[in-house]
Amino acid sequence: MTGKSLSDTIEDMQTPASPAEKLDMGGIVSSEKTQRQMDTLATLALNREGGFQELRGGSLGVRLATSEEEIRAAQALRYRVFFDEMGAHPSEEALKTRLDADKFDEIADHLLVVDHALGAGAAGVVGTYRLLRSDVLGENGRFYTADEYDISCLTDFPGRLLEVGRSCVAREYRGRAAMQLLWRGIASYIFLHRIDVLFGCASLHGTSPETMSDELTWLYHNHLAPPALRVRALPERYVSMCRTDPATLDRRTCLSKLPPLIKGYLRLGGYIGDGAVVDEQFNTTDVAVLVKSELLADKYYRHYERRLKDALD
Repeated sequence: MTGKSLSDTIEDMQTPASPAEKLDMGGIVSSEKTQRQMDTLATLALNREGGFQELRGGSLGVRLATSEEEIRAAQALRYRVFFDEMGAHPSEEALKTRLDADKFDEIADHLLVVDHALGAGAAGVVGTYRLLRSDVLGENGRFYTADEYDISCLTDFPGRLLEVGRSCVAREYRGRAAMQLLWRGIASYIFLHRIDVLFGCASLHGTSPETMSDELTWLYHNHLAPPALRVRALPERYVSMCRTDPATLDRRTCLSKLPPLIKGYLRLGGYIGDGAVVDEQFNTTDVAVLVKSELLADKYYRHYERRLKDALD
Protein backbone atom coordinates (compact mmCIF):
# COMPACT_ATOMS: atom_id res chain seq x y z
CA MET A 1 0.00 0.00 0.00
CA THR A 2 2.62 2.53 1.06
CA GLY A 3 5.89 0.58 1.11
CA LYS A 4 6.27 1.26 4.85
CA SER A 5 6.90 -1.54 7.32
CA LEU A 6 4.21 -2.48 9.81
CA SER A 7 6.26 -1.16 12.72
CA ASP A 8 6.79 2.18 10.98
CA THR A 9 3.09 2.50 10.21
CA ILE A 10 1.98 1.60 13.75
CA GLU A 11 4.56 3.98 15.22
CA ASP A 12 3.33 6.72 12.91
CA MET A 13 -0.24 6.08 14.06
CA GLN A 14 0.75 6.25 17.72
CA THR A 15 2.84 9.43 17.46
CA PRO A 16 0.84 12.53 18.48
CA ALA A 17 0.55 15.31 15.93
CA SER A 18 2.68 18.35 16.54
CA PRO A 19 0.93 21.69 17.05
CA ALA A 20 2.14 22.78 13.61
CA GLU A 21 0.22 19.91 12.04
CA LYS A 22 -3.09 21.11 13.45
CA LEU A 23 -5.32 23.28 11.31
CA ASP A 24 -7.36 26.22 12.50
CA MET A 25 -10.87 26.22 14.07
CA GLY A 26 -9.80 24.82 17.41
CA GLY A 27 -8.48 21.57 15.98
CA ILE A 28 -11.75 20.54 14.35
CA VAL A 29 -10.01 19.48 11.17
CA SER A 30 -7.87 16.40 11.66
CA SER A 31 -4.10 16.73 11.46
CA GLU A 32 -2.35 15.41 8.37
CA LYS A 33 -1.03 12.54 10.48
CA THR A 34 -4.53 11.60 11.65
CA GLN A 35 -5.82 11.83 8.08
CA ARG A 36 -3.08 9.43 6.91
CA GLN A 37 -4.07 7.08 9.71
CA MET A 38 -7.73 7.24 8.70
CA ASP A 39 -6.89 6.74 5.02
CA THR A 40 -4.97 3.60 5.92
CA LEU A 41 -7.70 2.19 8.13
CA ALA A 42 -10.44 3.06 5.66
CA THR A 43 -9.02 0.60 3.17
CA LEU A 44 -9.34 -2.14 5.76
CA ALA A 45 -13.11 -1.60 6.11
CA LEU A 46 -13.66 -2.50 2.45
CA ASN A 47 -14.29 -5.93 1.03
CA ARG A 48 -13.39 -6.88 -2.54
CA GLU A 49 -16.67 -5.48 -3.84
CA GLY A 50 -15.94 -2.10 -2.28
CA GLY A 51 -18.55 -2.25 0.47
CA PHE A 52 -18.63 -2.04 4.26
CA GLN A 53 -17.26 -5.25 5.72
CA GLU A 54 -19.14 -6.97 8.54
CA LEU A 55 -17.30 -7.14 11.86
CA ARG A 56 -17.95 -10.22 13.98
CA GLY A 57 -17.84 -11.08 17.65
CA GLY A 58 -19.11 -14.60 18.33
CA SER A 59 -22.62 -14.98 16.92
CA LEU A 60 -22.99 -11.19 16.70
CA GLY A 61 -22.01 -9.12 13.70
CA VAL A 62 -22.23 -5.44 12.86
CA ARG A 63 -22.84 -4.18 9.32
CA LEU A 64 -24.96 -1.78 7.32
CA ALA A 65 -28.53 -2.60 6.35
CA THR A 66 -28.70 -3.80 2.76
CA SER A 67 -32.46 -4.05 2.18
CA GLU A 68 -35.76 -2.34 2.98
CA GLU A 69 -36.69 -5.37 5.05
CA GLU A 70 -33.65 -4.86 7.28
CA ILE A 71 -34.39 -1.14 7.66
CA ARG A 72 -37.95 -1.99 8.70
CA ALA A 73 -36.54 -4.45 11.24
CA ALA A 74 -34.42 -1.63 12.68
CA GLN A 75 -37.45 0.68 12.79
CA ALA A 76 -39.50 -2.03 14.52
CA LEU A 77 -36.76 -2.51 17.12
CA ARG A 78 -36.65 1.25 17.69
CA TYR A 79 -40.42 1.26 18.24
CA ARG A 80 -40.24 -1.54 20.82
CA VAL A 81 -37.44 0.16 22.75
CA PHE A 82 -38.53 3.81 22.52
CA PHE A 83 -42.31 3.44 22.70
CA ASP A 84 -43.05 0.12 24.39
CA GLU A 85 -40.20 0.23 26.92
CA MET A 86 -39.24 3.88 27.40
CA GLY A 87 -42.68 5.46 27.31
CA ALA A 88 -42.39 7.63 24.19
CA HIS A 89 -45.68 8.82 22.68
CA PRO A 90 -46.29 7.44 19.18
CA SER A 91 -48.04 9.28 16.39
CA GLU A 92 -51.12 7.69 14.88
CA GLU A 93 -49.04 6.42 11.98
CA ALA A 94 -46.39 4.93 14.26
CA LEU A 95 -49.06 3.30 16.42
CA LYS A 96 -50.60 1.72 13.35
CA THR A 97 -47.36 0.46 11.80
CA ARG A 98 -45.43 -0.14 15.04
CA LEU A 99 -42.41 1.41 13.32
CA ASP A 100 -40.32 4.36 14.48
CA ALA A 101 -39.76 5.98 11.09
CA ASP A 102 -39.11 9.49 9.78
CA LYS A 103 -37.86 11.26 6.67
CA PHE A 104 -34.22 10.94 7.70
CA ASP A 105 -34.39 7.14 7.45
CA GLU A 106 -34.67 7.42 3.67
CA ILE A 107 -31.24 9.00 3.19
CA ALA A 108 -29.34 7.63 6.20
CA ASP A 109 -27.29 4.48 6.53
CA HIS A 110 -28.49 2.05 9.20
CA LEU A 111 -25.84 0.25 11.23
CA LEU A 112 -27.14 -3.09 12.49
CA VAL A 113 -26.12 -5.59 15.13
CA VAL A 114 -27.20 -8.98 13.83
CA ASP A 115 -27.37 -12.16 15.89
CA HIS A 116 -26.59 -14.85 13.37
CA ALA A 117 -28.03 -17.46 15.73
CA LEU A 118 -31.43 -15.91 14.96
CA GLY A 119 -30.81 -15.29 11.28
CA ALA A 120 -28.43 -13.50 8.95
CA GLY A 121 -31.02 -10.97 7.77
CA ALA A 122 -33.89 -8.98 9.22
CA ALA A 123 -34.83 -11.70 11.71
CA GLY A 124 -31.45 -11.31 13.40
CA VAL A 125 -31.49 -7.52 13.98
CA VAL A 126 -30.93 -6.87 17.70
CA GLY A 127 -29.29 -3.43 17.64
CA THR A 128 -29.17 -0.36 15.43
CA TYR A 129 -27.65 3.09 15.01
CA ARG A 130 -28.65 5.63 12.35
CA LEU A 131 -25.79 7.32 10.49
CA LEU A 132 -26.38 10.46 8.42
CA ARG A 133 -23.50 12.06 6.53
CA SER A 134 -23.35 15.72 5.52
CA ASP A 135 -22.54 14.80 1.92
CA VAL A 136 -25.89 13.03 1.40
CA LEU A 137 -28.08 15.82 2.78
CA GLY A 138 -28.11 17.95 -0.33
CA GLU A 139 -27.70 21.71 -0.53
CA ASN A 140 -30.82 22.54 1.48
CA GLY A 141 -30.82 19.52 3.76
CA ARG A 142 -31.06 19.70 7.54
CA PHE A 143 -29.86 17.36 10.22
CA TYR A 144 -32.28 15.96 12.79
CA THR A 145 -30.25 17.64 15.54
CA ALA A 146 -31.06 21.07 14.02
CA ASP A 147 -34.60 20.72 15.39
CA GLU A 148 -33.14 21.06 18.88
CA TYR A 149 -29.78 22.81 18.52
CA ASP A 150 -28.12 25.59 16.57
CA ILE A 151 -25.42 23.57 14.83
CA SER A 152 -24.21 26.32 12.50
CA CYS A 153 -20.73 26.15 14.04
CA LEU A 154 -20.54 22.66 12.53
CA THR A 155 -22.38 23.12 9.25
CA ASP A 156 -20.45 26.30 8.41
CA PHE A 157 -17.19 24.41 8.64
CA PRO A 158 -16.05 22.67 5.41
CA GLY A 159 -15.21 19.29 6.95
CA ARG A 160 -17.21 16.09 6.76
CA LEU A 161 -19.87 15.59 9.42
CA LEU A 162 -21.64 12.47 10.65
CA GLU A 163 -24.84 12.69 12.66
CA VAL A 164 -25.55 9.62 14.77
CA GLY A 165 -28.84 8.86 16.45
CA ARG A 166 -31.74 6.50 17.10
CA SER A 167 -29.40 4.12 18.90
CA CYS A 168 -30.97 1.13 20.62
CA VAL A 169 -30.27 -2.49 21.50
CA ALA A 170 -32.81 -5.20 22.30
CA ARG A 171 -33.20 -5.72 26.05
CA GLU A 172 -31.58 -9.16 26.16
CA TYR A 173 -28.51 -7.92 24.29
CA ARG A 174 -27.69 -4.86 26.41
CA GLY A 175 -24.31 -6.07 27.51
CA ARG A 176 -20.84 -5.02 26.55
CA ALA A 177 -20.58 -7.13 23.38
CA ALA A 178 -23.33 -5.42 21.35
CA MET A 179 -22.29 -1.88 22.30
CA GLN A 180 -18.64 -2.59 21.53
CA LEU A 181 -19.63 -3.88 18.10
CA LEU A 182 -21.68 -0.75 17.43
CA TRP A 183 -18.73 1.48 18.38
CA ARG A 184 -16.37 -0.55 16.19
CA GLY A 185 -18.83 -0.27 13.34
CA ILE A 186 -19.05 3.50 13.75
CA ALA A 187 -15.25 3.76 13.88
CA SER A 188 -14.94 1.76 10.67
CA TYR A 189 -17.61 3.90 8.99
CA ILE A 190 -15.78 7.07 10.04
CA PHE A 191 -12.52 5.78 8.59
CA LEU A 192 -14.26 4.74 5.38
CA HIS A 193 -15.94 8.11 4.81
CA ARG A 194 -13.15 10.28 6.27
CA ILE A 195 -15.45 11.96 8.77
CA ASP A 196 -14.06 14.91 10.73
CA VAL A 197 -16.72 15.35 13.44
CA LEU A 198 -19.35 12.96 14.79
CA PHE A 199 -22.33 14.50 16.59
CA GLY A 200 -25.91 13.94 17.64
CA CYS A 201 -28.38 14.02 20.51
CA ALA A 202 -28.06 11.65 23.44
CA SER A 203 -30.88 11.19 25.91
CA LEU A 204 -31.43 10.97 29.63
CA HIS A 205 -34.70 9.25 30.50
CA GLY A 206 -37.46 11.56 31.72
CA THR A 207 -38.67 15.09 31.07
CA SER A 208 -37.97 16.74 34.45
CA PRO A 209 -34.51 18.34 34.40
CA GLU A 210 -34.84 18.92 38.15
CA THR A 211 -34.48 15.19 38.73
CA MET A 212 -31.19 15.09 36.83
CA SER A 213 -29.67 18.33 38.09
CA ASP A 214 -26.45 16.70 39.27
CA GLU A 215 -25.81 14.88 36.00
CA LEU A 216 -26.50 17.93 33.82
CA THR A 217 -24.37 20.22 35.99
CA TRP A 218 -21.50 17.74 36.04
CA LEU A 219 -21.59 17.30 32.26
CA TYR A 220 -21.56 21.06 31.69
CA HIS A 221 -18.65 21.78 34.02
CA ASN A 222 -16.50 18.81 32.99
CA HIS A 223 -17.21 18.15 29.32
CA LEU A 224 -18.42 21.38 27.70
CA ALA A 225 -17.28 21.62 24.09
CA PRO A 226 -14.66 24.23 23.10
CA PRO A 227 -16.12 27.33 21.40
CA ALA A 228 -15.45 26.10 17.85
CA LEU A 229 -17.57 23.00 18.49
CA ARG A 230 -20.06 24.38 20.99
CA VAL A 231 -23.51 23.85 19.56
CA ARG A 232 -26.24 25.52 21.62
CA ALA A 233 -29.84 24.56 22.26
CA LEU A 234 -32.32 26.69 20.31
CA PRO A 235 -33.52 29.66 22.41
CA GLU A 236 -37.11 28.44 22.63
CA ARG A 237 -35.97 24.98 23.76
CA TYR A 238 -32.94 25.89 25.89
CA VAL A 239 -32.79 24.34 29.37
CA SER A 240 -29.88 25.44 31.52
CA MET A 241 -27.52 22.65 32.57
CA CYS A 242 -26.08 24.66 35.48
CA ARG A 243 -28.55 23.55 38.12
CA THR A 244 -26.51 22.99 41.28
CA ASP A 245 -23.15 23.81 42.85
CA PRO A 246 -20.51 21.83 40.92
CA ALA A 247 -18.22 21.82 43.95
CA THR A 248 -20.64 19.55 45.77
CA LEU A 249 -20.77 16.88 43.06
CA ASP A 250 -19.10 13.48 43.26
CA ARG A 251 -17.71 12.30 39.92
CA ARG A 252 -18.39 8.60 40.49
CA THR A 253 -21.96 9.20 41.59
CA CYS A 254 -22.71 11.44 38.61
CA LEU A 255 -21.21 8.95 36.15
CA SER A 256 -23.25 6.11 37.65
CA LYS A 257 -26.44 8.03 36.85
CA LEU A 258 -25.59 8.62 33.20
CA PRO A 259 -26.88 6.31 30.43
CA PRO A 260 -24.25 3.93 29.01
CA LEU A 261 -24.35 5.68 25.62
CA ILE A 262 -23.37 9.06 27.08
CA LYS A 263 -20.62 7.44 29.13
CA GLY A 264 -19.36 5.82 25.95
CA TYR A 265 -19.05 9.20 24.23
CA LEU A 266 -17.19 10.60 27.24
CA ARG A 267 -14.72 7.69 27.26
CA LEU A 268 -13.88 8.59 23.68
CA GLY A 269 -13.06 12.15 24.71
CA GLY A 270 -16.42 13.49 23.60
CA TYR A 271 -17.85 16.92 24.36
CA ILE A 272 -21.27 18.22 25.41
CA GLY A 273 -23.07 21.18 23.85
CA ASP A 274 -24.53 24.13 25.74
CA GLY A 275 -28.03 23.54 27.03
CA ALA A 276 -30.35 20.57 27.37
CA VAL A 277 -33.62 20.06 25.48
CA VAL A 278 -36.76 18.37 26.79
CA ASP A 279 -38.33 16.03 24.21
CA GLU A 280 -41.87 15.38 25.40
CA GLN A 281 -42.68 12.96 22.59
CA PHE A 282 -39.78 10.64 23.38
CA ASN A 283 -39.99 11.16 27.16
CA THR A 284 -36.36 12.27 27.35
CA THR A 285 -34.08 15.16 28.16
CA ASP A 286 -31.50 15.48 25.41
CA VAL A 287 -27.93 16.75 25.38
CA ALA A 288 -25.81 17.36 22.29
CA VAL A 289 -22.68 15.20 22.03
CA LEU A 290 -19.68 15.68 19.73
CA VAL A 291 -16.55 13.63 19.06
CA LYS A 292 -13.64 14.59 16.82
CA SER A 293 -12.81 11.65 14.57
CA GLU A 294 -9.15 11.61 15.54
CA LEU A 295 -10.23 10.66 19.08
CA LEU A 296 -12.04 7.63 17.71
CA ALA A 297 -9.01 6.80 15.59
CA ASP A 298 -6.72 6.87 18.62
CA LYS A 299 -9.12 4.65 20.58
CA TYR A 300 -9.97 2.07 17.97
CA TYR A 301 -7.01 1.62 15.63
CA ARG A 302 -5.77 -1.29 17.79
CA HIS A 303 -8.84 -3.28 16.76
CA TYR A 304 -7.51 -3.09 13.20
CA GLU A 305 -3.84 -3.86 13.89
CA ARG A 306 -4.05 -7.48 12.76
CA ARG A 307 -5.89 -6.52 9.55
CA LEU A 308 -3.35 -3.76 8.99
CA LYS A 309 -0.54 -6.27 9.23
CA ASP A 310 -2.24 -8.54 6.69
CA ALA A 311 -2.74 -5.60 4.31
CA LEU A 312 0.89 -4.47 4.50
CA ASP A 313 2.56 -7.89 4.33
